[in-house]
Amino acid sequence: MFGISDYGAFCAAVLLFLALPGPGTLALLTATGQGGFRAGAAATAGLILGDQLLLWLAVAGVAALLAAHPTAFLLVQVGGALYLGWIGLRLVFARPGSAAVMSMAPRHYARQALLITLLNPKAIVFYMAFFPLFIDPATHRGLPTFAAMAVTIAAITAAYCLALCAGAQAITGPLRRHPALGVWAQRLAGVCLIGFGLRLLKAQA
Repeated sequence: MFGISDYGAFCAAVLLFLALPGPGTLALLTATGQGGFRAGAAATAGLILGDQLLLWLAVAGVAALLAAHPTAFLLVQVGGALYLGWIGLRLVFARPGSAAVMSMAPRHYARQALLITLLNPKAIVFYMAFFPLFIDPATHRGLPTFAAMAVTIAAITAAYCLALCAGAQAITGPLRRHPALGVWAQRLAGVCLIGFGLRLLKAQA
């Protein structure tokens, strides 16, 4: 579909990464806790804009590599699959820790969420490793393929984050009362990432 190999797995991977705890999720929950759903929606807009900026920076590098060095692109795909497995292993074996606290000033939720996304050092690495895994060199269409991936990520992010804002209290309450739920959810996400990495490595073999 649009030169994307295994579109269903691509959508599932995007949703899985959104579900992983990180600065963006913490900013979203903090904004919702301080200003309600509207504040969470503003933070969601900031997160999506930041993701899109980083995403297109990664696309520029991936597109240039794909056009000029097909063999190097294959190595990047393999490296991306290994990177997913590494993240998965870290999640599986991570020790439970206390939740981080984030401070956000009122009325500037979108701008703060944007800056949090852009200043996340792991974000651009993630996109550089993630995109090549789902690009089929034989059928990709260049810009239309990348645009379809970008729109898909933005749509899934908007739906997930707004749903998270709407149900923030319902989601965070049980996790606070039962910390073990969060630990096992994190480990399950790690196992899924390892599975994605192995599947993608097998596809490149």
